[in-house]
Amino acid sequence: MAVVSWKEICLLTGLVVGCYWNSLFCGFVFDDVSAILDNKDLRPTTPLQNLFLNDFWGTPMSEERSHKSYRPLTVLTFRLNYLFSELSSSSYHLLNVVLHAVVCVLFLHFCRLLLDRRTSLIAALLFAVHPIHTEAVTGVVGRAELLSSIFLLAAFLAYTKSKGTDHSIVWTPIISTVFLVAVATLCKEQGITVIGICCIYEVFVAQGFTLPMLTYTLLQVLRGKDGFPYAVLQTLLKLIVLIISTLLLVIVRVQVIQSQLPVFTRFDNPAAISSTPTRQLTFNYLLPVNAWLLLNPSELCCDWTMGTIPLVETLLDPRNLATVVFYGMLIQIFSLFLLSFSHGFKLLSQRGGLKKMSWLLMGFLLTTHAVKTFNRNWDWESEYTLFTSALKVNRNNAKLWNNVGHALENQNSYERALRYFLQATRVQSDDIGAHMNVGRTYKNLNRSREAEEAYIIAKSLMPQIIPGKKYATRVAPNHLNVYINLANLIRANDSRLEEADQLYRQAISMRPDFKQAYISRGELLLKMNKPSEAKDAYLRALELDHTNADLWYNLAIVNIEMKDPSEALRNFNRALDLNPQHKLALFNSALLMQESGEAKFRPEANRRFLTYVKEEPDDANGYFNLGMLAMDANENEEAERWMREAIRLQPGFRSALFNLALLFSQSRRELDALPVLEELLRYHPEHVKGLILKGDILMNHRKDTRGAKACFERILNMDPSNVQAKHNLCVVYFEERELQRAEHCLVETLAMAPQEEYIRRHLAIVRNKMAAISAAGQPIAPTEGGSASDKQQEQQPQVKQEEEEGQGVASGAGEGARKENNLRKSSPKESTNMAHMDHKTTMLLF
Repeated sequence: MAVVSWKEICLLTGLVVGCYWNSLFCGFVFDDVSAILDNKDLRPTTPLQNLFLNDFWGTPMSEERSHKSYRPLTVLTFRLNYLFSELSSSSYHLLNVVLHAVVCVLFLHFCRLLLDRRTSLIAALLFAVHPIHTEAVTGVVGRAELLSSIFLLAAFLAYTKSKGTDHSIVWTPIISTVFLVAVATLCKEQGITVIGICCIYEVFVAQGFTLPMLTYTLLQVLRGKDGFPYAVLQTLLKLIVLIISTLLLVIVRVQVIQSQLPVFTRFDNPAAISSTPTRQLTFNYLLPVNAWLLLNPSELCCDWTMGTIPLVETLLDPRNLATVVFYGMLIQIFSLFLLSFSHGFKLLSQRGGLKKMSWLLMGFLLTTHAVKTFNRNWDWESEYTLFTSALKVNRNNAKLWNNVGHALENQNSYERALRYFLQATRVQSDDIGAHMNVGRTYKNLNRSREAEEAYIIAKSLMPQIIPGKKYATRVAPNHLNVYINLANLIRANDSRLEEADQLYRQAISMRPDFKQAYISRGELLLKMNKPSEAKDAYLRALELDHTNADLWYNLAIVNIEMKDPSEALRNFNRALDLNPQHKLALFNSALLMQESGEAKFRPEANRRFLTYVKEEPDDANGYFNLGMLAMDANENEEAERWMREAIRLQPGFRSALFNLALLFSQSRRELDALPVLEELLRYHPEHVKGLILKGDILMNHRKDTRGAKACFERILNMDPSNVQAKHNLCVVYFEERELQRAEHCLVETLAMAPQEEYIRRHLAIVRNKMAAISAAGQPIAPTEGGSASDKQQEQQPQVKQEEEEGQGVASGAGEGARKENNLRKSSPKESTNMAHMDHKTTMLLF
């Protein structure tokens, strides 16, 4: 095997960089979203062993919805990218470019086995710049092809060394080949095909056999005239080792997918479900189609499914002629096309008159391919550019129309997205997913009636139940989401909750292992005030997926609804065992600990809130609850710091402002509380408790009875039945020496709350004061103030400060926060709905 020089390596690398450097500016598109952005296996928090239990997209291989594509080593490289740059797409694209350069160098080594030095270099140069490789290089998920190609070529090159100089078998290269084939297969399934190439190489190249020679030898053996030659026996032994190795890899692969094939619909591959001869004719026609793309890569498309290539249904279809021509050429060539072109170039370049022309042709071909590749990379810049470029090539593929719609939907351009989704339904009227997309977009546009109609159409297209035949094998799992989406839509109407529940139960009856149906039904049952049934739904979902942290979290929410905080805390902890960074579980478990009032829980609650604010540094609720914990522990400085941070992040934060003022009041810093209360009342002028606290401070510490009276009167204007404000206004009258008015006020207050003993006691104080003044022959009317001795000795009614409570309501106790991720692999973020009441504290009467 000829050596590859450093100059050739640098030439190939430079050409690759020149063609693909602009791919570094492309983002994650198409399948990258599911394989990178939505794949939890890339995160350091996911156990490394999960890479070998899940498919390429992060779905457990045991689940039927799994794609069954087992490529753990490729995912491992994604995880390394994430370790160094998280989700910065440039690093992923850079590694792909490097891997493509390695493939090109190995390909040059491969060509040197079959061609001379110059011809093999030309073949490698064509390989490096060919536009058809942009999908494998610029698409990040194409790394599976790159890695598989590297180990495939390495396995073949290793096998070529299995024949010693004395024609003996060298076993080390064979063992290396088997190992490298296994590695190539763990990068992408097609890696196993190199075994067939090695077998062909062994028979026709290494041993130099021809078909006539093999036929003659076999006939001689069968007639008993001769035994197998030693060379043939050696060849058979090596082939047996390769075949057994292949069988072992196949057996392992079947075990990994648990003998289950992935569920594909007729939209994914129409030819696969067609009858004879349509299936065979169409599959054979795909060969010349791909060969033509190799010859003329002017019209490249990222997706060739659905109606891209119409089915070849009869022998009279003129496209069959292309199939016949292709096989005729294949028999003549018996090698890869690029090698053939390069070999043809060699013959041309050796003829004097055509030598110059052939070099010009080769230079032109390399240049045009390089330019096409460079320009094609820009199509992969975003999902919108990729799919709109595909529509220029093929307008009969509904998936492309759908994907442009998805790209616009992600930009919140729902009206434009709707136009593409509707066009998808026109291109393929029986596309269930397209009608679901239409329904979802109508819902986003708040057009519920049209959304429901679209979902009903999608539902009507679902395969009908056939007695005796398993329904789950005939429908894609994501299509069953039409029942979930329709139920989620109609359950917004409280009068249709039972109808929504019927849809969930219908989905479950079709697929008893439909986890999302149990989850959504659990949410609905909670809304219907049926926590016990909701619990059963979540427990059934956990039987299907006990490693799902979101499910344990949802079950904990049900426990809260069932007034079982200890079980809720245990389930929150199970969620955190599975996902220590589960933000909602961190927040609500800490909140549950805080609400328990037990001091032993405070350190752990504090740690979880701190972890939460590290994950969500811009969420004021986390800092507020840290402040609440500090208040419970009488750590006033810490409490003030956390409350001020919460207010900084969320100006006008009602609970934080009130509790900070309350903290100052309890710390004998009443005058510091006043500006905080002013800010609170500027944002929330009807905040009753804030008005009461402000009135109390104004009267007891500022001696501003006029300001205090204004606070209490504002409350009574909003709520004339507020006993506390009414009583405190009576106290203001007393302080202003309006005893008759105070008496009349307290009588009215006592009528409002006859059970309150303190009102009766204060009324007695006022009447005793009035009697004492009358006995002294003094007028009861207000004066400019009594003597100092009078004020020191007299018993006075006191302002009543109501007890208040402040706590963060468990995020997720509402319907929205209980929802788990649903839709395509690029699922939506968790939502929270955090409400707060004010802090409860016992205030002594002043």
